[in-house]
Amino acid sequence: MEGTMKVAVMEGIGKMGYTERPIPVPKDDEVLVKLEYVGICGSDMHYYEMGRIGDYVVEPPFVLGHEPGGTVVEAGRNVTHLKVGDRVALEPGKTCGKCKFCREGKYNLCPDVVFFATPPVDGVFQEYVAHEADLCFKLPDNVSTLEGALIEPLAVGFHAAKQGEAKAGQTAVVFGAGCIGLVSMMALKACGVSHVYVVDVMQKRLDKALELGADGVINGKEVDVLAKAKELTGGEGFDLAIETAGTEITTNQAIQVVRKGSNIVLVGYGKTGMMNMMMSLALDKEITFKTVFRYRHIYPMAIEAVAQGKVNLKGIATHIFHFDDIQTAMDRSVNEKAEIVKAVVKIAE
Repeated sequence: MEGTMKVAVMEGIGKMGYTERPIPVPKDDEVLVKLEYVGICGSDMHYYEMGRIGDYVVEPPFVLGHEPGGTVVEAGRNVTHLKVGDRVALEPGKTCGKCKFCREGKYNLCPDVVFFATPPVDGVFQEYVAHEADLCFKLPDNVSTLEGALIEPLAVGFHAAKQGEAKAGQTAVVFGAGCIGLVSMMALKACGVSHVYVVDVMQKRLDKALELGADGVINGKEVDVLAKAKELTGGEGFDLAIETAGTEITTNQAIQVVRKGSNIVLVGYGKTGMMNMMMSLALDKEITFKTVFRYRHIYPMAIEAVAQGKVNLKGIATHIFHFDDIQTAMDRSVNEKAEIVKAVVKIAE
């Protein structure tokens, strides 16, 4: 497909703009996807606010966005499992396939991954992208491209549930009711966990958790989290905790509210990357800590869960912004965290 496309670029901290670039030409093993929806992730907001995350530094003009859903409009000659017109969710990280981690199936740990919107690799706040066909997953007829864009954060939630060995009969708690907290809660429910509670300090987010299927919520501003956890679990503690807020307070609360011999999955990134943890208590309880870095082998499972109605992905998209209003989309996402659970940019009609 010849021609140019509109691309939204970060021109500096807190400043978005647009440019025109050639529509990419797919290679033999790639497809060209017309993007319809792209979610705004916490990492996008952090780059927008701070210009960097750790060693990853934005050099403008830079394209944000790594949660895409769209429709195939062209396929490379080696592609056989996708055709023009197929709607797809795109897994944003291309790995080397040769390193020890890739060979072991832990490809999310590949040191040479090329991941959308991770400097210096541009993201996909743009009209088209050419992407490896094996990383484009066909959506069933009853799954929209809006939901396709949200498969990426849902994959994080399912990976967290798998890392925590979630199973039926358990009672679990999720700290943080942002997007990742909510998809983690829904993933736990989809895995059969019997009772899932969510902790946060923003009541609107807790209301959203209840709407999406949480069995109960705890407002840390209003009640004693430890006392409430004891009440809910009959004094035994939760079987599993997933921490998505990334704070020292909530991480230590997780240690305090789980039972002995349980798992805690750490998902949230703190602002400093450093925290003091109640390790003596963790040792006494023989807690197993697991961590999450993105996901692996999750997209088919996540898509199937949405198709079967086990996960209400549309429910987390509280705000949809038009592509022409990308500055407002980013500004409001950064400044209205209590109101906006998940923002999505609508690239095309």
